[in-house]
Amino acid sequence: MATINVTLVALVFVALFFDFINGMHDSANAIATVVSTRVLKPLQAVLWAGFFNFAAYFIFESHVANTIGKGIISAELIDNAVVFGALMGAISWNLITWWGGIPSSSSHALVGGLVGAGVSKGGFSAIVWSGLSKTLYAIVGSPLTGFILGILFMILVSWLFVRSHPMFAEKAGRWMQLVSSALYGLGHGSNDAQKTAGIIAVLLFSNHVYPEFIVPRWVVLSCYVTMGLGTLLGGWRIVHTMGSKITKMTPMQGACANTAGAITLFGASWLGIPVSTTHTITGAIVGVGTARRFSAVRWGVASQIVWAWVFTIPAAALLAAVFYLVGKTFL
Repeated sequence: MATINVTLVALVFVALFFDFINGMHDSANAIATVVSTRVLKPLQAVLWAGFFNFAAYFIFESHVANTIGKGIISAELIDNAVVFGALMGAISWNLITWWGGIPSSSSHALVGGLVGAGVSKGGFSAIVWSGLSKTLYAIVGSPLTGFILGILFMILVSWLFVRSHPMFAEKAGRWMQLVSSALYGLGHGSNDAQKTAGIIAVLLFSNHVYPEFIVPRWVVLSCYVTMGLGTLLGGWRIVHTMGSKITKMTPMQGACANTAGAITLFGASWLGIPVSTTHTITGAIVGVGTARRFSAVRWGVASQIVWAWVFTIPAAALLAAVFYLVGKTFL
């Protein structure tokens, strides 16, 4: 094993900082509905979500980490400057959207960062199109799946509780939302924490710390812990957007949205597809609102979120390209 240099250690910490920002930025995905419906207080909600973010470490394998590490940009092409550019591009875009309260995708910011830095070094031949295409398909597929499942769960729950006393349905909905929020926290951890693990793994490979591309358990564990801590800090601006600006929800409706999103994330993690947890839960929330009535969704807010999705990959790629050009002069 080669000696680990200071630059490598610094880049690992930059990757973990991105992971922390990811958790902070995306905490709204897991807790927005449970906070807006007042099933949990904000501090309770982030503790709940942070715990299940970390618990995903013990359940899911590293399929998504492998896709990010060697399935977007050729692993042989990646060096310290490429990783620096990719991470800084993604971090910059995350901070911009976090400050604006815009629920953009940390996942697609990272993918865009990898593409921007990789293309800056090796041209478009650096892209692994088979891996990137899965991510691009998921931009449409994950919110659409969440949307459809959100509608189906609302229909199912409405049928199950149609004859129930309103007080019983309310109480059941609160418990269902608590459980579904835990499931979504697991799904968030299963997909998002692994993305940073993939970046660190390819960084270790490119620096010859390991003779082949592998995702060490210590890397995965550190990413789960870091993202869980970021989730604890919370992104309250985005919580407000996700929890109440798109559509008003009851605990039962929040439970349907979270369950729809969680199932979508479980499937994507199993297939090794790096999807956006933000896109997924937004699609589910819109689906739940639409099932109630079409006018229940604030389509103007939803369209603004979609525009943020459209710009995320190219914006992060452009920022990453600039950071790569800076990084290659001193890394």
